[in-house]
Amino acid sequence: MTILVTGARGAVARHLTALLRERGAEVREASAAPAPGLPDRVVCDLNDPATFAPALKGVTSVFLYANAAHADAFAREAAEAGVEHIVLLSSAAVLNPDAADNPLAASHLDAERALLAGPVRVTLLRPGSFSSNALAWSWAIKAGEPVALPYPDAHNDPIHAADVAAVALAVLTSGGEHGEAHTLTGPRSVTFAEQLAVLGDVLGRPVEIRQVSREQWKEDMSAYMNAGFADALLDYWSSCVDKPVEITDTVERLTGRPARDFETWAREHAADFAPAS
Repeated sequence: MTILVTGARGAVARHLTALLRERGAEVREASAAPAPGLPDRVVCDLNDPATFAPALKGVTSVFLYANAAHADAFAREAAEAGVEHIVLLSSAAVLNPDAADNPLAASHLDAERALLAGPVRVTLLRPGSFSSNALAWSWAIKAGEPVALPYPDAHNDPIHAADVAAVALAVLTSGGEHGEAHTLTGPRSVTFAEQLAVLGDVLGRPVEIRQVSREQWKEDMSAYMNAGFADALLDYWSSCVDKPVEITDTVERLTGRPARDFETWAREHAADFAPAS
């Protein structure tokens, strides 16, 4: 059994690859471009259907990052290659009522629909917020500056990438979860302010918050994201103010161990927030 892991440079893929190899599984790593010094990594560019067939040759299962551009073509090529199971890393955003028109969700939803319409069995993994989203605050924290937030009391459900990988391992190596959809969350709902307090405790120094308007935050982020995406993100955060996210037990149910909390992630990544020496 050969398992193709796409997006090999991504955090979830890296964790998953290590877990699969610990199990003795045959893993084929793939990324969008050649990887110098890694001759065994194949090219599978989800924006280029010409790369699909060579990457899928001899593969029985696939861990796939969501990319709607050519998901239907990927499903066809996978079926022709004899792939039996695709595990798609999607997003809990697809569960929102406006998912089809929401920039945070639409591409994930389109990828889900294209794959589900194909002949290969598909399991959907739908994580909410990743703990690693906190890295967006690293530059301010390194500089000893307040973190600018429009909604510091907005809740989220940060999940560790290693837990998403552990769930992917479980469904890739077990026949019992094929064709299901799993919503993945961290172990508890926390606000951005609470996350920053955790980071302050881990770093041994307070992390201040500077509350800014939507307009100011959007202007500050204009070089990094388009206006439509920024508005969708701001609307989502606004809807989560003082409203805890519903937490699932999916990680523990499928892996046999509780999901890692945000403090665990923060301790592992403390160096990313420390001032340069």
